[in-house]
Amino acid sequence: MIDIKLPDGSIRNYPKGTSAKTIAESISRGLAKNALTAKWNDQIIELNDPLTDSGSLEFFTWDQPEGKNAFWHSSAHVLAQAILHFYPDALLTIGPAIENGFYYDVDFGDSTFGENDFEKLENKMIEFAREKSDFKMRSVSKTDALKIFEMNFFKTELIQNLEDGTITLCDHSDFTDLCRGGHIPNTGLIKTFKVMSVAGAYWRGNEKNPQLSRVYGISFPKQSMLKEYLDLLEEAKKRDHRKLGKELELFTFSKRVGQGLPLWLPKGAALRERLEQFLKKVQTKAGYQGVITPHIGNKELYVCSGHYEKYGKDSFQPIGTPSEGEEYLLKPMNCPHHCEIYKSSPRSYKDLPLRFSEFGTVYRYEQSGELHGLTRVRGFTQDDAHIFCMPHQLKAEFEKVIDLVLYIFKTLDFKDFQAQISLRDPKTPEKYIGSIENWNKAEEAIIESAKKKGLKTEIEYGEAAFYGPKLDFLVKDALGRSWQLGTIQVDYNLPERFDLQFKGDDNNQHRPVMIHRAPFGSMERFVAVLLEHCAGNFPLWLTPDQVMVLPISEKFQEYAEEVVSLLEMSDIRALIDDRNEKIGRKIRDAEIQKIPFMIIIGEKEVKEKCLSIRRHTQGDLGVMNVENFCSLVKEEVKDLLASF
Repeated sequence: MIDIKLPDGSIRNYPKGTSAKTIAESISRGLAKNALTAKWNDQIIELNDPLTDSGSLEFFTWDQPEGKNAFWHSSAHVLAQAILHFYPDALLTIGPAIENGFYYDVDFGDSTFGENDFEKLENKMIEFAREKSDFKMRSVSKTDALKIFEMNFFKTELIQNLEDGTITLCDHSDFTDLCRGGHIPNTGLIKTFKVMSVAGAYWRGNEKNPQLSRVYGISFPKQSMLKEYLDLLEEAKKRDHRKLGKELELFTFSKRVGQGLPLWLPKGAALRERLEQFLKKVQTKAGYQGVITPHIGNKELYVCSGHYEKYGKDSFQPIGTPSEGEEYLLKPMNCPHHCEIYKSSPRSYKDLPLRFSEFGTVYRYEQSGELHGLTRVRGFTQDDAHIFCMPHQLKAEFEKVIDLVLYIFKTLDFKDFQAQISLRDPKTPEKYIGSIENWNKAEEAIIESAKKKGLKTEIEYGEAAFYGPKLDFLVKDALGRSWQLGTIQVDYNLPERFDLQFKGDDNNQHRPVMIHRAPFGSMERFVAVLLEHCAGNFPLWLTPDQVMVLPISEKFQEYAEEVVSLLEMSDIRALIDDRNEKIGRKIRDAEIQKIPFMIIIGEKEVKEKCLSIRRHTQGDLGVMNVENFCSLVKEEVKDLLASF
């Protein structure tokens, strides 16, 4: 007999060799029906696997990420099976689950594959799924694996890099694939498939390797879920920040300027400036001091910080100067510069904490295939700050930054978010710098601070920065999509590498601790996410144009200009649409531009010195005088700092 500990803490006894599926059936019919995969002693297993030792068992359904991952990973196998049915000479490579669905990278050889082939692939996948074939794992030797896949050099390359004794295959129906595991019990649980797109991808992400076709798909356990998902995609297209950014004249890109280097248009620049001023006011109130650093730095600065060793090969290459051997880099991070600012003067314990903030533009060479609007660019501005404090001040300072991040999210109506504690992976110590002792202290500080603030957190190992652990904020937008925005990081290591010191009250020199933080993350990504979250309907305090004055004809132009002047005296941003167009057209255009308020000016308004007000998406609000309208706007745009 073996002892099985369940998530509720209870322990049940089963005969040795009992499968996780049988255990689920013994607990409840509902669990047995809905369980897609399971975790045995922190390792994902197949539900049909026999359990031979005592341990902890946890089941996952569709409603949990682990369940979806197993479902979509299994679906990738069915996709690959269908591809080989129609293209028997195709070479399969890898097919993982992703955030929404799955993909399979395929070398179609001389065959062509495009959108016209999607439907036949979907129909065949459904046909295969209805066979209700079990997914079965088996171990094979390296020699046998190489023989099985001898005609596929992609698979043999993968196998060559695996240790003999660790190689497993997955069989279902007449299809076999190289696989580590993590499947649903059988294909019958998959009720609907959709091939979403096909794109180019290089083998192992290297531009020097063969180019493959990446076939994206998604699947669901219910047909209705696919319809809901496709409806959500249609709404996402309407909210796409690239589309809205063009329509609202916020930003653009130019091939001559370069890929991934956004150009902010006047309205976008004004929007961004208001975001910056908002945060600057909050930071000033919280004791931050603004600094400015250059866009480049000597290569030795980033060698000292460790950034060149970790990222140098994948970043913009060094810039040579007329001086022999002198090289500079486009700034990839602001923190080394801030360390040098700290070091520019002797520091005392009485000076700490020191909080340096900067809207600093940094540059990173992202692969062209990974660039995406404002969310993935090569030049972006971080709302960066670095706090230098004494060790005993660390938790209090960290908690203050959490308060600041939560205030920003509340102000901008991001209500749904998840805090992720990103720690180092103990299995790959070579990825990180610094002592284990300092890492332990940093990780403990983050965990305790998050707990004290009552944050709902998840721990992810291997997601820490190379110099320290961090608390990341994953925000869900109006469509339920998660975006990583704000981040707070604890760093004992850069102060050591830069030999930062402060004189303590014992007159001895001590080492400060450093907190890196960026509540927005980057201005570019934050604007993109905010744009899609609110579908371009920005909060009134933030929107580029608050009021559009619409004279019915040119004979009312003078009063329209008078109204604009009165509004501007009350710090209300207003424009006049003086085009020779009918009022209906002007109203429609103002609605498309998402102008919050429209003021209609005609004969009645001029005669009675009043305003006819319309609100975007709401329609007529009635007639009022200028003073009352200004009060209405000011009430909505009240002092944002009052609650901080």
